[in-house]
Amino acid sequence: MQTIIEPFRIKSIEPIRMTTRQERETILRAAHYNLFALSAEDVLIDLLTDSGTGAMSSEQWAAVMRGDESYAGSASWKRFEKMVKAVFGFEFVIPTHQGRAAERILFSIMCKEGDTVPNNTHFDTTRANVEYQGAMAIDLVIPEGKVPEAIHPFKGNLDTGALEQLIAEVGPEHIPLIMITVTNNSLGGQPVSMANIREVAAIAHRHDIPLYFDACRFAENAFFIKLREEGYEEKTVKEIVTEMFSYADGCTMSAKKDGLANIGGFLCTNDAALAQQEKDLLILTEGFPTYGGLAGRDLDAIAVGLEEVLHEDYLTYRLASTRYLGEHIAREGIPIVQPPGGHAIYIDARAMLSHIPPQQYPGQALACELYLEAGIRSLEIGSVMFGKTEAGGVEDTPAEMELVRLAIPRRAYTQSHVDYLVEAIISVFERRQDIRGMKLTWQAPYLRHFTAKYEWV
Repeated sequence: MQTIIEPFRIKSIEPIRMTTRQERETILRAAHYNLFALSAEDVLIDLLTDSGTGAMSSEQWAAVMRGDESYAGSASWKRFEKMVKAVFGFEFVIPTHQGRAAERILFSIMCKEGDTVPNNTHFDTTRANVEYQGAMAIDLVIPEGKVPEAIHPFKGNLDTGALEQLIAEVGPEHIPLIMITVTNNSLGGQPVSMANIREVAAIAHRHDIPLYFDACRFAENAFFIKLREEGYEEKTVKEIVTEMFSYADGCTMSAKKDGLANIGGFLCTNDAALAQQEKDLLILTEGFPTYGGLAGRDLDAIAVGLEEVLHEDYLTYRLASTRYLGEHIAREGIPIVQPPGGHAIYIDARAMLSHIPPQQYPGQALACELYLEAGIRSLEIGSVMFGKTEAGGVEDTPAEMELVRLAIPRRAYTQSHVDYLVEAIISVFERRQDIRGMKLTWQAPYLRHFTAKYEWV
Protein backbone atom coordinates (compact mmCIF):
# COMPACT_ATOMS: atom_id res chain seq x y z
CA MET A 1 0.00 0.00 0.00
CA GLN A 2 1.20 3.51 -0.80
CA THR A 3 -0.80 5.26 1.93
CA ILE A 4 1.16 5.47 5.18
CA ILE A 5 -1.15 5.35 8.18
CA GLU A 6 -0.62 6.17 11.84
CA PRO A 7 0.62 2.90 13.40
CA PHE A 8 -1.68 3.26 16.40
CA ARG A 9 -5.31 3.65 17.43
CA ILE A 10 -6.62 6.55 19.53
CA LYS A 11 -7.59 5.39 23.02
CA SER A 12 -8.07 8.71 24.80
CA ILE A 13 -8.77 12.20 23.49
CA GLU A 14 -8.20 15.76 24.68
CA PRO A 15 -10.69 18.38 23.43
CA ILE A 16 -9.51 21.45 21.51
CA ARG A 17 -11.28 24.73 22.29
CA MET A 18 -12.11 26.48 19.04
CA THR A 19 -11.49 30.25 19.00
CA THR A 20 -12.29 33.08 16.58
CA ARG A 21 -9.77 35.44 15.04
CA GLN A 22 -11.22 38.30 17.08
CA GLU A 23 -10.63 36.32 20.28
CA ARG A 24 -7.10 35.48 19.21
CA GLU A 25 -6.29 39.12 18.52
CA THR A 26 -7.23 39.99 22.11
CA ILE A 27 -5.36 37.01 23.53
CA LEU A 28 -2.16 37.72 21.58
CA ARG A 29 -2.17 41.40 22.51
CA ALA A 30 -2.51 40.48 26.20
CA ALA A 31 0.48 38.12 25.79
CA HIS A 32 2.60 40.99 24.38
CA TYR A 33 2.85 39.00 21.13
CA ASN A 34 4.97 36.30 22.73
CA LEU A 35 3.54 32.87 21.92
CA PHE A 36 5.20 31.38 25.01
CA ALA A 37 2.88 33.56 27.10
CA LEU A 38 -0.31 32.07 25.63
CA SER A 39 -2.47 29.73 27.66
CA ALA A 40 -2.47 26.27 26.09
CA GLU A 41 -6.28 26.23 26.04
CA ASP A 42 -6.18 29.21 23.64
CA VAL A 43 -4.12 27.26 21.06
CA LEU A 44 -5.77 25.05 18.43
CA ILE A 45 -2.69 23.33 16.97
CA ASP A 46 0.35 23.57 19.23
CA LEU A 47 3.61 23.32 17.29
CA LEU A 48 5.68 25.41 19.66
CA THR A 49 7.81 22.38 20.45
CA ASP A 50 7.95 18.63 20.09
CA SER A 51 9.60 18.45 23.53
CA GLY A 52 7.47 16.57 26.02
CA THR A 53 4.27 17.26 24.07
CA GLY A 54 3.74 13.87 22.48
CA ALA A 55 1.23 11.19 23.44
CA MET A 56 2.48 8.25 25.49
CA SER A 57 1.53 4.69 24.57
CA SER A 58 -0.57 2.24 26.56
CA GLU A 59 2.64 0.39 27.44
CA GLN A 60 4.15 3.58 28.80
CA TRP A 61 1.06 4.28 30.91
CA ALA A 62 1.22 0.73 32.20
CA ALA A 63 4.86 1.34 33.10
CA VAL A 64 3.84 4.49 34.97
CA MET A 65 1.73 2.33 37.26
CA ARG A 66 4.78 0.15 37.97
CA GLY A 67 6.77 3.18 39.08
CA ASP A 68 8.83 2.57 42.22
CA GLU A 69 9.14 5.84 44.11
CA SER A 70 11.92 4.72 46.46
CA TYR A 71 14.40 7.54 47.00
CA ALA A 72 17.49 5.43 46.26
CA GLY A 73 18.05 2.35 44.14
CA SER A 74 14.46 1.90 42.97
CA ALA A 75 13.40 -0.82 40.55
CA SER A 76 12.37 1.96 38.14
CA TRP A 77 15.93 3.28 38.15
CA LYS A 78 17.31 -0.17 37.38
CA ARG A 79 14.95 -0.62 34.43
CA PHE A 80 15.80 2.88 33.17
CA GLU A 81 19.55 2.40 33.49
CA LYS A 82 19.43 -1.00 31.77
CA MET A 83 17.52 0.40 28.78
CA VAL A 84 19.72 3.50 28.38
CA LYS A 85 22.85 1.33 28.44
CA ALA A 86 21.30 -1.11 25.94
CA VAL A 87 20.43 1.66 23.47
CA PHE A 88 23.31 4.12 23.90
CA GLY A 89 26.10 1.85 25.10
CA PHE A 90 27.74 4.20 27.63
CA GLU A 91 29.01 2.92 30.97
CA PHE A 92 27.70 5.64 33.26
CA VAL A 93 24.12 6.96 33.13
CA ILE A 94 23.09 10.04 35.12
CA PRO A 95 19.36 10.89 35.12
CA THR A 96 18.20 14.52 35.00
CA HIS A 97 14.81 16.21 34.94
CA GLN A 98 15.36 17.25 31.31
CA GLY A 99 18.06 17.86 28.70
CA ARG A 100 19.10 21.35 29.76
CA ALA A 101 19.91 20.05 33.25
CA ALA A 102 22.26 17.53 31.65
CA GLU A 103 23.82 20.36 29.63
CA ARG A 104 24.28 22.54 32.69
CA ILE A 105 26.03 19.78 34.62
CA LEU A 106 28.23 18.81 31.68
CA PHE A 107 29.38 22.32 30.78
CA SER A 108 29.73 23.41 34.41
CA ILE A 109 32.33 20.69 34.89
CA MET A 110 34.04 20.60 31.50
CA CYS A 111 34.09 24.28 30.46
CA LYS A 112 35.91 27.30 31.81
CA GLU A 113 36.13 30.93 30.76
CA GLY A 114 37.92 31.32 27.45
CA ASP A 115 37.15 27.80 26.18
CA THR A 116 35.55 27.10 22.81
CA VAL A 117 32.90 24.44 22.16
CA PRO A 118 32.29 23.57 18.49
CA ASN A 119 29.02 21.98 17.37
CA ASN A 120 27.30 21.51 14.04
CA THR A 121 24.69 23.92 15.46
CA HIS A 122 24.04 24.61 19.13
CA PHE A 123 20.40 24.86 20.11
CA ASP A 124 19.29 27.68 22.40
CA THR A 125 19.74 26.04 25.80
CA THR A 126 22.99 24.37 24.73
CA ARG A 127 24.45 27.69 23.61
CA ALA A 128 23.24 29.45 26.74
CA ASN A 129 24.77 26.85 29.05
CA VAL A 130 28.12 27.05 27.23
CA GLU A 131 28.16 30.83 27.28
CA TYR A 132 27.08 30.96 30.94
CA GLN A 133 30.41 29.32 31.78
CA GLY A 134 32.28 32.06 29.89
CA ALA A 135 33.05 29.76 26.97
CA MET A 136 32.29 30.42 23.30
CA ALA A 137 29.78 28.30 21.39
CA ILE A 138 30.82 27.98 17.73
CA ASP A 139 28.56 26.59 14.98
CA LEU A 140 30.35 24.70 12.20
CA VAL A 141 27.60 23.28 10.02
CA ILE A 142 28.48 22.57 6.38
CA PRO A 143 27.80 25.45 3.92
CA GLU A 144 24.70 23.73 2.49
CA GLY A 145 23.15 23.77 5.95
CA LYS A 146 23.01 27.57 5.85
CA VAL A 147 21.05 27.70 2.58
CA PRO A 148 17.38 26.86 3.22
CA GLU A 149 16.56 25.90 -0.35
CA ALA A 150 19.69 23.77 -0.89
CA ILE A 151 19.07 20.03 -1.32
CA HIS A 152 21.53 17.78 0.49
CA PRO A 153 20.77 14.44 2.17
CA PHE A 154 22.73 15.36 5.31
CA LYS A 155 22.57 19.14 5.72
CA GLY A 156 23.15 18.74 9.46
CA ASN A 157 26.75 17.59 8.97
CA LEU A 158 29.56 19.31 10.84
CA ASP A 159 32.14 20.98 8.56
CA THR A 160 35.26 18.96 9.31
CA GLY A 161 37.58 21.32 7.47
CA ALA A 162 36.33 24.22 9.57
CA LEU A 163 36.73 22.06 12.68
CA GLU A 164 40.37 21.33 11.88
CA GLN A 165 40.97 25.02 11.28
CA LEU A 166 39.32 25.98 14.58
CA ILE A 167 41.42 23.46 16.52
CA ALA A 168 44.57 24.85 14.90
CA GLU A 169 43.58 28.43 15.72
CA VAL A 170 42.55 28.09 19.38
CA GLY A 171 44.50 24.98 20.33
CA PRO A 172 43.02 21.64 21.43
CA GLU A 173 43.72 22.50 25.07
CA HIS A 174 41.07 25.23 24.83
CA ILE A 175 38.41 22.90 23.38
CA PRO A 176 37.01 20.82 26.26
CA LEU A 177 34.67 18.85 24.00
CA ILE A 178 33.16 18.72 20.52
CA MET A 179 29.40 18.22 20.13
CA ILE A 180 27.23 16.93 17.32
CA THR A 181 23.50 17.65 17.51
CA VAL A 182 21.38 14.87 15.97
CA THR A 183 19.27 15.84 14.21
CA ASN A 184 20.42 19.44 13.67
CA ASN A 185 17.46 21.17 15.30
CA SER A 186 18.20 24.86 14.72
CA LEU A 187 18.79 24.42 10.99
CA GLY A 188 15.76 22.43 9.97
CA GLY A 189 15.90 19.12 11.82
CA GLN A 190 18.47 17.98 9.27
CA PRO A 191 20.31 14.68 9.82
CA VAL A 192 24.01 13.96 10.24
CA SER A 193 25.55 11.13 8.23
CA MET A 194 27.48 8.23 9.72
CA ALA A 195 30.42 9.14 7.51
CA ASN A 196 30.47 12.63 9.02
CA ILE A 197 30.22 11.22 12.55
CA ARG A 198 33.18 8.94 11.88
CA GLU A 199 35.24 11.78 10.46
CA VAL A 200 34.50 14.12 13.36
CA ALA A 201 35.29 11.32 15.82
CA ALA A 202 38.63 10.69 14.14
CA ILE A 203 39.54 14.40 14.39
CA ALA A 204 38.40 14.61 18.02
CA HIS A 205 40.31 11.54 19.12
CA ARG A 206 43.44 12.54 17.20
CA HIS A 207 43.53 15.74 19.23
CA ASP A 208 42.44 13.96 22.45
CA ILE A 209 39.19 15.97 22.62
CA PRO A 210 36.05 14.21 23.90
CA LEU A 211 33.18 13.88 21.42
CA TYR A 212 29.63 14.25 22.72
CA PHE A 213 26.21 14.00 21.09
CA ASP A 214 23.21 16.16 21.79
CA ALA A 215 21.11 13.05 21.25
CA CYS A 216 17.55 14.40 21.54
CA ARG A 217 16.42 13.03 18.18
CA PHE A 218 18.86 10.15 17.77
CA ALA A 219 16.30 7.67 16.40
CA GLU A 220 15.07 10.05 13.70
CA ASN A 221 18.70 10.68 12.70
CA ALA A 222 19.39 6.94 12.56
CA PHE A 223 16.35 6.36 10.34
CA PHE A 224 17.51 9.07 7.94
CA ILE A 225 20.86 7.24 7.74
CA LYS A 226 19.00 4.02 6.90
CA LEU A 227 17.00 5.79 4.18
CA ARG A 228 19.74 7.93 2.67
CA GLU A 229 23.24 6.60 3.34
CA GLU A 230 24.75 3.88 1.20
CA GLY A 231 25.51 0.68 3.06
CA TYR A 232 22.86 1.11 5.75
CA GLU A 233 19.74 0.10 3.83
CA GLU A 234 19.62 -3.38 5.33
CA LYS A 235 20.67 -2.45 8.85
CA THR A 236 18.13 -2.07 11.63
CA VAL A 237 17.69 1.29 13.32
CA LYS A 238 19.03 -0.26 16.54
CA GLU A 239 22.21 -1.36 14.74
CA ILE A 240 22.67 2.13 13.30
CA VAL A 241 22.14 3.73 16.71
CA THR A 242 24.72 1.40 18.25
CA GLU A 243 27.29 2.40 15.64
CA MET A 244 26.51 6.12 16.00
CA PHE A 245 27.21 6.16 19.72
CA SER A 246 30.22 3.87 19.48
CA TYR A 247 32.16 6.86 18.13
CA ALA A 248 31.30 9.13 21.07
CA ASP A 249 32.59 9.62 24.61
CA GLY A 250 29.23 10.69 26.01
CA CYS A 251 25.94 12.40 25.33
CA THR A 252 23.26 14.68 26.69
CA MET A 253 19.67 13.68 26.11
CA SER A 254 16.24 15.18 26.49
CA ALA A 255 13.93 12.18 26.80
CA LYS A 256 11.08 14.56 25.96
CA LYS A 257 11.91 14.07 22.28
CA ASP A 258 12.94 10.61 21.12
CA GLY A 259 12.41 9.22 24.61
CA LEU A 260 8.69 9.64 23.83
CA ALA A 261 8.12 10.86 27.39
CA ASN A 262 6.63 14.03 28.85
CA ILE A 263 9.60 14.82 31.10
CA GLY A 264 13.13 13.61 31.75
CA GLY A 265 16.62 13.39 30.38
CA PHE A 266 20.06 12.04 31.12
CA LEU A 267 23.79 12.53 30.79
CA CYS A 268 26.10 9.67 29.76
CA THR A 269 29.86 9.18 29.81
CA ASN A 270 32.47 6.44 29.76
CA ASP A 271 34.80 8.41 32.08
CA ALA A 272 34.52 7.20 35.69
CA ALA A 273 36.17 10.27 37.23
CA LEU A 274 33.99 12.64 35.22
CA ALA A 275 30.88 10.65 36.10
CA GLN A 276 31.64 11.04 39.80
CA GLN A 277 31.98 14.82 39.44
CA GLU A 278 28.70 14.92 37.53
CA LYS A 279 26.92 12.87 40.18
CA ASP A 280 28.23 15.16 42.92
CA LEU A 281 26.80 18.19 41.14
CA LEU A 282 23.59 16.27 40.39
CA ILE A 283 23.03 15.67 44.11
CA LEU A 284 23.51 19.37 44.79
CA THR A 285 20.93 20.63 42.30
CA GLU A 286 18.83 17.78 40.85
CA GLY A 287 18.59 14.80 43.19
CA PHE A 288 20.16 11.50 44.13
CA PRO A 289 21.96 9.72 41.23
CA THR A 290 19.28 7.04 40.96
CA TYR A 291 16.45 9.45 40.29
CA GLY A 292 17.99 12.81 39.28
CA GLY A 293 14.90 14.91 39.88
CA LEU A 294 12.48 12.44 38.27
CA ALA A 295 9.73 10.33 39.75
CA GLY A 296 10.16 6.58 39.40
CA ARG A 297 7.14 6.48 37.09
CA ASP A 298 8.91 8.92 34.74
CA LEU A 299 12.00 6.70 34.65
CA ASP A 300 9.81 3.75 33.69
CA ALA A 301 7.98 5.72 30.98
CA ILE A 302 11.31 6.72 29.43
CA ALA A 303 12.59 3.14 29.52
CA VAL A 304 9.59 1.98 27.48
CA GLY A 305 9.78 5.02 25.16
CA LEU A 306 13.40 4.33 24.28
CA GLU A 307 12.38 0.87 23.10
CA GLU A 308 9.30 2.04 21.18
CA VAL A 309 11.08 4.87 19.36
CA LEU A 310 13.24 2.32 17.53
CA HIS A 311 10.20 0.68 15.89
CA GLU A 312 10.50 1.29 12.16
CA ASP A 313 6.74 1.48 11.53
CA TYR A 314 6.62 4.40 13.97
CA LEU A 315 9.62 6.13 12.36
CA THR A 316 8.19 5.61 8.87
CA TYR A 317 4.96 7.32 9.92
CA ARG A 318 6.79 10.05 11.82
CA LEU A 319 8.96 11.14 8.90
CA ALA A 320 6.15 10.73 6.36
CA SER A 321 3.78 12.99 8.32
CA THR A 322 6.40 15.72 8.58
CA ARG A 323 7.32 15.36 4.92
CA TYR A 324 3.64 15.60 3.90
CA LEU A 325 3.31 19.01 5.54
CA GLY A 326 6.54 20.30 4.01
CA GLU A 327 5.88 19.08 0.50
CA HIS A 328 2.32 20.38 0.39
CA ILE A 329 3.17 23.94 1.43
CA ALA A 330 6.34 24.01 -0.70
CA ARG A 331 4.24 23.01 -3.72
CA GLU A 332 2.33 26.28 -3.27
CA GLY A 333 5.54 28.34 -3.35
CA ILE A 334 6.08 28.68 0.39
CA PRO A 335 9.84 28.68 1.06
CA ILE A 336 10.95 26.05 3.58
CA VAL A 337 14.20 24.45 4.66
CA GLN A 338 14.72 21.65 2.19
CA PRO A 339 14.51 18.72 2.33
CA PRO A 340 11.90 18.36 5.11
CA GLY A 341 13.44 17.31 8.41
CA GLY A 342 12.35 14.68 10.88
CA HIS A 343 10.53 16.47 13.67
CA ALA A 344 9.54 19.82 12.17
CA ILE A 345 9.04 21.96 9.11
CA TYR A 346 10.92 25.26 9.04
CA ILE A 347 9.44 28.11 7.01
CA ASP A 348 12.03 30.54 5.63
CA ALA A 349 10.54 33.76 6.98
CA ARG A 350 13.30 35.90 5.46
CA ALA A 351 12.32 34.73 1.97
CA MET A 352 8.57 34.71 2.59
CA LEU A 353 8.53 38.16 4.21
CA SER A 354 11.35 39.75 2.25
CA HIS A 355 9.87 43.22 2.84
CA ILE A 356 10.57 42.94 6.59
CA PRO A 357 14.21 43.55 7.62
CA PRO A 358 15.86 41.21 10.17
CA GLN A 359 15.82 44.03 12.76
CA GLN A 360 12.01 43.83 12.64
CA TYR A 361 11.98 40.08 13.28
CA PRO A 362 10.18 38.54 10.30
CA GLY A 363 10.12 35.15 12.00
CA GLN A 364 8.26 36.46 15.03
CA ALA A 365 5.88 38.40 12.79
CA LEU A 366 5.07 35.26 10.81
CA ALA A 367 4.59 33.20 13.96
CA CYS A 368 2.10 35.76 15.26
CA GLU A 369 0.20 35.78 11.96
CA LEU A 370 -0.11 32.00 11.98
CA TYR A 371 -1.69 32.22 15.42
CA LEU A 372 -4.06 34.98 14.39
CA GLU A 373 -5.04 33.12 11.22
CA ALA A 374 -5.71 29.68 12.65
CA GLY A 375 -4.68 29.36 16.29
CA ILE A 376 -1.35 27.74 15.38
CA ARG A 377 1.46 28.17 17.89
CA SER A 378 4.95 27.94 16.37
CA LEU A 379 8.47 29.09 17.24
CA GLU A 380 10.73 31.79 15.82
CA ILE A 381 14.28 30.58 15.19
CA GLY A 382 15.95 33.72 13.91
CA SER A 383 17.19 37.05 15.16
CA VAL A 384 15.11 36.97 18.34
CA MET A 385 16.58 33.63 19.37
CA PHE A 386 20.09 33.92 17.93
CA GLY A 387 20.69 37.58 17.04
CA LYS A 388 23.40 39.41 18.96
CA THR A 389 22.58 42.68 20.70
CA GLU A 390 24.64 45.53 22.08
CA ALA A 391 24.43 46.48 25.75
CA GLY A 392 21.71 49.00 25.02
CA GLY A 393 19.52 46.41 23.36
CA VAL A 394 20.14 47.63 19.80
CA GLU A 395 20.35 44.77 17.33
CA ASP A 396 23.96 44.32 16.26
CA THR A 397 24.24 41.07 14.32
CA PRO A 398 21.11 39.35 12.92
CA ALA A 399 20.92 35.57 12.82
CA GLU A 400 22.12 33.83 9.68
CA MET A 401 18.60 32.65 8.93
CA GLU A 402 15.10 33.80 9.88
CA LEU A 403 13.03 30.66 10.36
CA VAL A 404 9.70 29.67 11.88
CA ARG A 405 9.68 26.13 13.24
CA LEU A 406 6.53 24.02 13.13
CA ALA A 407 7.53 21.25 15.56
CA ILE A 408 5.15 18.30 15.39
CA PRO A 409 4.38 16.49 18.66
CA ARG A 410 4.79 12.74 18.45
CA ARG A 411 1.62 10.64 18.05
CA ALA A 412 -0.59 13.61 18.98
CA TYR A 413 -2.18 14.98 15.78
CA THR A 414 -3.98 13.26 12.90
CA GLN A 415 -3.86 13.75 9.15
CA SER A 416 -6.79 16.18 9.22
CA HIS A 417 -4.84 18.39 11.62
CA VAL A 418 -1.96 18.45 9.14
CA ASP A 419 -4.34 19.35 6.30
CA TYR A 420 -5.68 22.20 8.44
CA LEU A 421 -2.09 23.44 8.88
CA VAL A 422 -1.51 23.36 5.12
CA GLU A 423 -4.65 25.41 4.47
CA ALA A 424 -3.80 27.99 7.15
CA ILE A 425 -0.18 28.47 6.06
CA ILE A 426 -1.20 28.94 2.45
CA SER A 427 -3.78 31.54 3.50
CA VAL A 428 -1.13 33.56 5.37
CA PHE A 429 1.27 33.22 2.45
CA GLU A 430 -1.28 34.66 0.02
CA ARG A 431 -1.49 37.91 2.03
CA ARG A 432 2.15 38.02 3.09
CA GLN A 433 2.70 41.57 1.79
CA ASP A 434 0.26 42.88 4.40
CA ILE A 435 2.27 41.50 7.33
CA ARG A 436 4.20 44.10 9.35
CA GLY A 437 7.43 43.74 11.27
CA MET A 438 7.80 43.76 15.05
CA LYS A 439 9.91 45.51 17.65
CA LEU A 440 11.07 44.39 21.08
CA THR A 441 9.74 46.35 24.04
CA TRP A 442 11.42 44.21 26.73
CA GLN A 443 13.97 41.41 26.81
CA ALA A 444 15.85 39.23 29.34
CA PRO A 445 19.67 38.94 29.28
CA TYR A 446 19.58 35.19 28.50
CA LEU A 447 17.26 33.17 26.26
CA ARG A 448 15.21 36.28 25.62
CA HIS A 449 12.76 34.61 23.26
CA PHE A 450 11.08 32.82 26.17
CA THR A 451 9.91 36.01 27.91
CA ALA A 452 10.38 38.91 25.47
CA LYS A 453 7.62 41.40 24.81
CA TYR A 454 6.82 42.89 21.38
CA GLU A 455 4.70 45.38 19.48
CA TRP A 456 3.88 45.66 15.80
CA VAL A 457 5.98 48.19 13.91
